[in-house]
Amino acid sequence: MTFEEIKSQIAAGEIDTVLTCIVDMQGRLMGKRFHAEAFLEIAEDEPHCCNYLLATDLEMATPDGYASTSWEAGYGDYIMKPDLSTLRPVPWLEGTAMVLCDVLNHHTHKPVPFAPREVLKRQIARAKAMGFDPIMATELEFFLFQGTHDEIAASGFDLKPSSHYNEDYHIFQTSKEEPVMRPIRNHLRSMGIPVEGSKGEAEAGQEELNIKYADALSTADHHTIAKHCSKEIAHQKGFAATFLPKW
Repeated sequence: MTFEEIKSQIAAGEIDTVLTCIVDMQGRLMGKRFHAEAFLEIAEDEPHCCNYLLATDLEMATPDGYASTSWEAGYGDYIMKPDLSTLRPVPWLEGTAMVLCDVLNHHTHKPVPFAPREVLKRQIARAKAMGFDPIMATELEFFLFQGTHDEIAASGFDLKPSSHYNEDYHIFQTSKEEPVMRPIRNHLRSMGIPVEGSKGEAEAGQEELNIKYADALSTADHHTIAKHCSKEIAHQKGFAATFLPKW
């Protein structure tokens, strides 16, 4: 969606929340929920986030040893610079839109070189300097488990896959999982992410999501948003999704 489109939808009361997101070192979306009217005031300015977000482990702890940020040096801020070309509705959340942000140094306003999106941008620039246009594709595979992440944790991590046998290309088994997979396909497509289809993979409870190729940065954005979407929709439907290859 364009900036003008989101302004008109906010004025009409159709959007009241905007997710401003960066991509962390684990490929997750981190950020803030802005009231939509407040987002319009800062969209081309300087929303901030703590600079520890690019120096955490999987459980959001802050290990020692990072040069960029630490308890000793004191935690400061990064600028979250919205990339307005990435504005999208979030169809599975009422009245919500999303924008991906680049990460800038608070003092110099220059890109943070180790932010994942910036690392990719540098590689794209190197390829273009050599006369290449990087075109990429992604194939996401993940497992579905019965119960939400919270319910599974409360059970002592008693993991029960959504199926009990190899479901590779298995239409009957994947029909059982359509309450999760159908909204994933449809919502991503309505966000402008070119999902082509989904299928079962060669393990119990394993799903595959196929997205059409695009330029490298768009593909990386599509990949990250698709993972986030899959987890949130699975949660809404009483399941848990994980992209860990060997759970």
